[in-house]
Amino acid sequence: MGVRPPSRPVRLRPRPASPEIAARTPPGQFVTQRLPVLHYGEIPEITLADWRLVVDGLVKAPLSLTRDELERLPVEDLTADMHCVTRWSRLDVRWAGIPGRALLAACRPAAGARFVLVSCAGGYDTNLPLADFAADDVLLATTLDGEPLTPEHGFPLRLVVPKRYAWKSAKWVTGLRFLAGDEPGFWERYGYHNDADPWREERFSE
Repeated sequence: MGVRPPSRPVRLRPRPASPEIAARTPPGQFVTQRLPVLHYGEIPEITLADWRLVVDGLVKAPLSLTRDELERLPVEDLTADMHCVTRWSRLDVRWAGIPGRALLAACRPAAGARFVLVSCAGGYDTNLPLADFAADDVLLATTLDGEPLTPEHGFPLRLVVPKRYAWKSAKWVTGLRFLAGDEPGFWERYGYHNDADPWREERFSE
């Protein structure tokens, strides 16, 4: 039997949406003002003294960055909508952190790199095409709504991929491995759609 997130993890009541809000809401979603906490397994206990972001695979400059070293890379603010496969959407979520393209400039992927496998504390992982990771709105976030990330929301580092369902926005990131071929992540191995485009309702594989 496949593993799926709880079908009713939170009780949220949909509200009628204005035309502007409706235009920003993918099919099958409803808008909430909250940011529900959903994840696989227990929240890992992470201390910054022990944490590293390891970047390896098909890169010209492998990295093993402490949090201080990571924050020496360019930092940007991002306001973006988040859409969860469990059907809630929160609009205008405010993040700050290191843009994906800044990390790419630091590690310099090799010519054969086409995909990124994102690994996390607690055994979770997820996959993305390199082109998706390089998008202007992809962020390695360290703050949420103007405050440092809490453990519930991915401290010390969370990937934010606004154009994909939120399971691609992995919490507790510890590694990025650049690959020539695609490797499915945790939920993808359990039947979730590999691409996860909310506007196409790519929730599960056929």
